[in-house]
Amino acid sequence: MSLTVVGSMAFDALETPFGKTDKIVGGAATYISLAASYFVKPVNVVSVVGGDFDQDHIQLMHQRDISTEGVQVKENEKSFFWSGRYFNDMNSRETLVTELNVLGDFDPIIPQSYQGCDYLMLGNLAPQVQKTVIERLNERPKLVVMDTMNFWMDIAMEDLKETIALVDVLSINDEEARQLSGEYSLVKAAKVIMAMGPRYLIIKKGEHGALLFSEDKVFFAPALPLEEVFDPTGAGDTFAGGFIGYLASTGDTSFGNMKRAVIYGSALASFCVEKFGTERLKNLTQDEIENRVQQFVNLVQFDAVLQ
Repeated sequence: MSLTVVGSMAFDALETPFGKTDKIVGGAATYISLAASYFVKPVNVVSVVGGDFDQDHIQLMHQRDISTEGVQVKENEKSFFWSGRYFNDMNSRETLVTELNVLGDFDPIIPQSYQGCDYLMLGNLAPQVQKTVIERLNERPKLVVMDTMNFWMDIAMEDLKETIALVDVLSINDEEARQLSGEYSLVKAAKVIMAMGPRYLIIKKGEHGALLFSEDKVFFAPALPLEEVFDPTGAGDTFAGGFIGYLASTGDTSFGNMKRAVIYGSALASFCVEKFGTERLKNLTQDEIENRVQQFVNLVQFDAVLQ
């Protein structure tokens, strides 16, 4: 099964209660593709970077069978840059700097070798760009998953709704679900959002886990209690990568398998937050991943005694 990932490849500068970094590699496509590469190969990436982008990271992606044929390099421009500061609860953050640079006029190009992909993961980008990617594929993938954020709800709601209508799975956080739907109850919000087009909805709740909705079913996955959350940057994208990667590796898009995919996505995200940036995602072993998934199973497993 083939997977194509579309999103940003960027530089981040981060500050958390545990320390701070200068520019390190980040971006939605970076986290998604690294996480997905533990389940399916190759992972095909569509993105854009400047001439300043870290070539060592490109080599790392190649070592993990991540294709960068669809990554445009604009030698005379700079890569997207984001700087942020996390507060003590690690759930809230302050954006210090956002420089769109090459991402400002990103026109995604789909290489011929990426055509016919079975799975498509649309990382957080302008909804018009996400829609363009779907339109430029010769065939509709078996499953299209989309991530977005409240920024696009503020400035491009109509474009966003048009793109949401084209996808199978939408992944957003609880605050975004409430804004998009106008409903405070997440159950009501899910019904409103799925009426916009998606067959499935994932609502991420940070350290409180994630909800998966279908037309008449709901599944809750807890977050793994961790002693320390070092850096939450990229956790949502890593979750998405683990989710879509697992689905692509199994070729099964049933609700039952999506529940497993949510757990695998949550497991990968729990690794991501243990170090700054992508550091923890570079050299995981399959044993580490399976052991972490088992921790999730143990967290919720119980024998029901019905009276």
